[in-house]
Amino acid sequence: MENQNKNLILATALSFLVVLAWFFIFPPEQPPVQQPDVQQSDAQAPNITSGDFAAAPPVADDAAIAVGGIEPASPERAAEGQRLRIETPSLVGSILLTGGRLDDLSLSQYRNTIDEESEIVRLLSPSGTAEPYYALFGWAPAGSLGYSDVPGATTPWSVESGTDLSPGNPITLVWRNGDGLEFRRTMSVDDKFMFSITQSVTNTSNRAVRMAPYGIIARHGEPDGYNFFILHEGVIQMADSQLMESDYSDVEDFAADAREAANVNFTEVQQNGWIGFTDKYWMTTLIPLPGQSFKAVSKYTTRHDIYQTEARLPTLEIASGDGVAVESRLFAGAKEWETIRNYEQDYRIDRFIDSIDWGWFFFLTKPIFMLLHWLNTKIGNMGWSIICLTIVIKAFLFPLAYKSYVSMAKMKELQPEMMKIKEMAGDDRKLMQAKTMELYKSRKINPAAGCLPILPQIPIFFSLYKVIFVTIELRHAPFILWIRDLSAPDPTSILNLFGALPWGAPDPGSLFAIVSLGVLPILLGISMWLQQKLNPAPTDPTQAMVFAWMPWIFMFMLGQFASGLIVYWLANNVITFLQQYVIMRSQGVRPDIIGNIAEGIRKTLRPKEAKPEKNEPSEAPPPKPTQQRRPGKQRRRKK
Repeated sequence: MENQNKNLILATALSFLVVLAWFFIFPPEQPPVQQPDVQQSDAQAPNITSGDFAAAPPVADDAAIAVGGIEPASPERAAEGQRLRIETPSLVGSILLTGGRLDDLSLSQYRNTIDEESEIVRLLSPSGTAEPYYALFGWAPAGSLGYSDVPGATTPWSVESGTDLSPGNPITLVWRNGDGLEFRRTMSVDDKFMFSITQSVTNTSNRAVRMAPYGIIARHGEPDGYNFFILHEGVIQMADSQLMESDYSDVEDFAADAREAANVNFTEVQQNGWIGFTDKYWMTTLIPLPGQSFKAVSKYTTRHDIYQTEARLPTLEIASGDGVAVESRLFAGAKEWETIRNYEQDYRIDRFIDSIDWGWFFFLTKPIFMLLHWLNTKIGNMGWSIICLTIVIKAFLFPLAYKSYVSMAKMKELQPEMMKIKEMAGDDRKLMQAKTMELYKSRKINPAAGCLPILPQIPIFFSLYKVIFVTIELRHAPFILWIRDLSAPDPTSILNLFGALPWGAPDPGSLFAIVSLGVLPILLGISMWLQQKLNPAPTDPTQAMVFAWMPWIFMFMLGQFASGLIVYWLANNVITFLQQYVIMRSQGVRPDIIGNIAEGIRKTLRPKEAKPEKNEPSEAPPPKPTQQRRPGKQRRRKK
């Protein structure tokens, strides 16, 4: 078999090409984003009990809030006495006193676009806005108590201490039910994204009471931009070291429970866990203390298009004259790797780092990102950090690359003998294969060695793609010159001569974006083409055609990928070119790059020989030579 090494490389590359093409041609169906009706209720009232857990109370609707005397404040206006301000180095927002809701929160260090004048990212929004999304806490009644005896979503809390919520300055809210129960809620926040909530109750009545603390995160409708097919968005929960993820469509498909008036899923957590909603870069999560058992609930109210996660803690009995306090946490912010890792270690939050979607190749994605993050702390530029990461990966794979390029150099020396085998075997492919394998064995050459550096590159490529796509550290990260966001495609376009012509590049969602190649994808295609020219083109016409088109196919396919990924691939090609050139020279093989390029141009420009048409008579074959008799061999005539 001629040049099995190239056949194996071709098969691997085509497999990779098929995988990429599949993602582009057959993306998952995009479900329509449903806009919530802001006049509907925030959630429905579950009214069941399970074992030692009390039922979660209802979340009141907007009409009930208006009756309570405090309307939901818009982001632009938070009236004094109705809200308490939240201000930290990372967050800005407010708390609605009615219900004590945390429903107004923005991330002050993140903007919606790379434009410095764009608005900061808004995470939580109150009822009455386009996309209500909020967290609240309370007590669920049990035994002889009713919902009016415990604080809920419409409770008119009063400020007992504190003014604004900031690091080192907690606030305490108080509410008395008028029947001997006094409730307090103390809230504190650190300089990043973690809130601590302590709910306490003092029983001054003459009877024992039973109730259960809870936390709720409610979200009206699906978020905009949802449904990236390589990324999980929706409900995420950890239950005793078991990670569970449910897309919004999965939550809608939960079994309907008439007692809950919603589609509900329950998970009993014995010791450690958390539950909430995760987006691509942001997350809101309820976190009971380590060792605390609770019931993790995720549900969907079909009537009002509301998704909800809950952490229901066990029912407590408070004797007359006694009191209890329960602490829990709420994470609401950006999924920064270092911040989440520190929370996991400092607060002993079980596998909190896995709230970042590391994908199937997590065993590669995690260490790759850790190394990239460390390089960025030393270099201070994520683009150069990616290039340095590429150098480290190539150094790690160098032993495989060395064996591969040495094998390719030896096979290049065998080309004359391979041609002799081909001439000798003719059309007998079995004979040619047998003779070729004998030749490889006699020269101690492994034809499969050429695939060794390519096979590990496939999972590494997908792992780095996952890192660049999901980690917030790459979001809006600049590199050099025109590359201002490594998580976005190259903004330049060949259709306007990279900014020289007076019109902009096509919209990324348009069909023209496929051919709107930027500078980086074009350099990528050229680097792949030059890498091929280290060796002569395959003698097989089909192989030669596939190899000739492959750099330009990849150039168009990767053109709309994140710039950070193109930077990696381009740096990888340059390093591979240098490695292969040096190793081949060390083995006595001098790559004729200019000659291979010239030969390719000649084959392209060489006119094909015209074939005779079907009805056109072909040229007559030359006459057969007459047979001549040998001297002394004349036959005698018969008489």
